[in-house]
Amino acid sequence: MKEFIRVMKALSDPNRVKILKLLQHKSMCVCELQAVLKIAQPTVSNHLKVLIDAGLVVYRKDGQWVNYFLADGNANPYSASLLGNLRHWLRDEPEIVSLVERLPEINREKICRK
Repeated sequence: MKEFIRVMKALSDPNRVKILKLLQHKSMCVCELQAVLKIAQPTVSNHLKVLIDAGLVVYRKDGQWVNYFLADGNANPYSASLLGNLRHWLRDEPEIVSLVERLPEINREKICRK
């Protein structure tokens, strides 16, 4: 039951749901998520930690970048089920549509200046 509760708590925050919806479209670094969501970097990092702990998000280091993307769901059956359903949920939600429309203008090299 602990794993189920962890996943449900992770989905209880609107910004974490937005992060998941954005990661459905592409892998992203913290600075990209920060730019799209317009929230502070520590806040984004904290949200990502909760999502990782729940088995919803994973990351991979690529040189100077840390890329976050949706987990495949193998580690937790509850996260697999919810990620599968979330692909269809909130698709037409105006706030989600607006965030997704901003993705093409997000350029990590310009944002992070690394």
